Amino acid sequence: MGGVFETRAGGGATVALDGIEISILRSLAVQLLELIGPGEPEPEADADPLAVLFASDGPTEPPSDPALARLFPDAYGGPGAGPGADPEELRARSAEFRRFTENDLRTRKREDALAVVRSLDGLTPDGEGAALLELTDELPLRWLGALNDLRLTIAARLDITEDDESAVLFRLPDDDPRKPMVMAYLWLGGLQETLIETL
Repeated sequence: MGGVFETRAGGGATVALDGIEISILRSLAVQLLELIGPGEPEPEADADPLAVLFASDGPTEPPSDPALARLFPDAYGGPGAGPGADPEELRARSAEFRRFTENDLRTRKREDALAVVRSLDGLTPDGEGAALLELTDELPLRWLGALNDLRLTIAARLDITEDDESAVLFRLPDDDPRKPMVMAYLWLGGLQETLIETL
């Protein structure tokens, strides 16, 4: 796996992907869509947007799945909350924030993953086994969001912390069952980094 994003003449980004890379990226994006779940039904066309916003009845509890909890973390609390923070107040504030934002965040993450799937569906490797993916308009940002979500999901599944990346991941033995997913995690990181550089 060696594809890296490069700047596209006229704006955007390009990357050459072989058939295996296309298949892996598409499979991971589809799995991400399945993890995030179906979207909320669209409000009626004549519905008052303000009423729809305040009638929002999103979830108030964090997801129990560690990968979803990493994709949809609490807005308040954690290490930055400070030593005197009241845990009950932080939970209540996080629940209220989640109620009004999580459904929209899920929609955006779903749209990002779907943009990846759709752009890969149109690729066919040439005689040399590679296809050139060109991202223009909003697609580079959609891809950036999806790549980040994929890495967060894999990190949660493998219980990867920031310290692991340099200390452990590069030295896993080939017979470690985590090796294929770790390789995908590192490859996605390279794609993400080069896409950021092109933007």
